[in-house]
Amino acid sequence: MELESIKKIYAGYSKVYDAIFKRFFYPRIKHAVHSMGIAPGDKILDVGVGTGLSLPLFPKYCKVTGIDLSSAMLKKARQKAKKLHLDHIELLEMDAMNLNFPDNTFDKVFISHVVSVVPDPYKVMSEVRRVCKKGGRIAIVNHFKSKNKVMAGMEKIFNPVSKKIGWRSDLCLDEFVKKAHLHVDKKYKLKKIDLWHVIFATNHK
Repeated sequence: MELESIKKIYAGYSKVYDAIFKRFFYPRIKHAVHSMGIAPGDKILDVGVGTGLSLPLFPKYCKVTGIDLSSAMLKKARQKAKKLHLDHIELLEMDAMNLNFPDNTFDKVFISHVVSVVPDPYKVMSEVRRVCKKGGRIAIVNHFKSKNKVMAGMEKIFNPVSKKIGWRSDLCLDEFVKKAHLHVDKKYKLKKIDLWHVIFATNHK
């Protein structure tokens, strides 16, 4: 998908995003953030922060920078941060494939439901590894193609439709890990039957 198409799609989602995401995706977001091992003084990058569902989950003893391509989404996130007095949060409009940060800026990076949305997930991960310090932790929550042949076949058929509504359904987990050069510590699903994976990786550069 092209960037302008993504912006238009998610501008439309901004009004209903919280209602949909909080019901279906929030438990994994909460689990992943709480499992990142955030220490006092850590600098955290939240890639694709959306309307800011994750923001209240980050402890106030760290510094969080949230980025998103959608100005409509960020408007909601800024309203949320102001209402909740989240003074440790900074929100910026930015393309995840071209991060405007120096090398080795962040201690930890959180990426939720993003790699199957962007035009080039491997460019995103290259940028993430660049701005994350060596030894830093990267947490990813995302849907990946099922290893069940029947489910994988359905996902392949559905993929052209899913692209039109904002994401791809045919991204393979093993291929993604290999091409993204991730040193994975853990990868799992919260439930036995689940469409989404939680991945933790250490940035080895």
